[in-house]
Amino acid sequence: MNASRTLATAARVLRQLRHDPRTIALMLLVPCLMLVLLRYVYDGSPRIFDNIGASLLGIFPLITMFLVTSIATLRERTSGTLERLLAMPLGKGDLIGGYALAFGTIAILQSLLATGLALWVLGLDVIGSPWLLLLIALLDALLGTALGLFVSAFAASEFQAVQFMPAVIFPQLLLCGLLTPRGSMQPVLEGISDVLPMSYAVEGMNEVLRHTDVTATFVRDVLIVAGCAVLVLGLGAATLRRRTA
Repeated sequence: MNASRTLATAARVLRQLRHDPRTIALMLLVPCLMLVLLRYVYDGSPRIFDNIGASLLGIFPLITMFLVTSIATLRERTSGTLERLLAMPLGKGDLIGGYALAFGTIAILQSLLATGLALWVLGLDVIGSPWLLLLIALLDALLGTALGLFVSAFAASEFQAVQFMPAVIFPQLLLCGLLTPRGSMQPVLEGISDVLPMSYAVEGMNEVLRHTDVTATFVRDVLIVAGCAVLVLGLGAATLRRRTA
């Protein structure tokens, strides 16, 4: 990877996003709107909102970034932009790194907005530091970006990119421990949940919810989510194609 080429790619993507207000609104506002909706769904049971709101604070950005990144990257390939870029002295690592940096910048803004809204407007009650909650939310958004970049290599159309969501996101959503503790699942499902990154994202959020100090489990969860994001970005660079067949 070349730092200047990576930064130039990130700047180009951010310039394109600046002219697409609907995409920016989708990435920044939809997670916030979902949190507001969730808060008033449990208006009479604020404790339930506290229990699941922290987990969904990480899940909503992951899903949003997955959708937007996979479709945006695929659009670059189907339009021929990607083929023209790779004909230049621009490596796949530079391209993937630039996309990750650009969408990572959006992910930081998204995480700041969603975390601030949940804590200081919607009254989400957590025992741990808000900065730790923000860290997990940001890592989840970056993981969603990495997954979106990866699956876009296997989609032939934007519709197919959306179809990957049930295959990639929904199983993690069901097995991450949000609906029921992972330890109470059928053993095979529990084993599968142990290798899914969203499980550790939810667990990390719950650690902040219940503990005042940084725990060993929280550190492990952060490292696993960050490691998965880096791994998937590497796979995305390795599987990147110039054009759609």
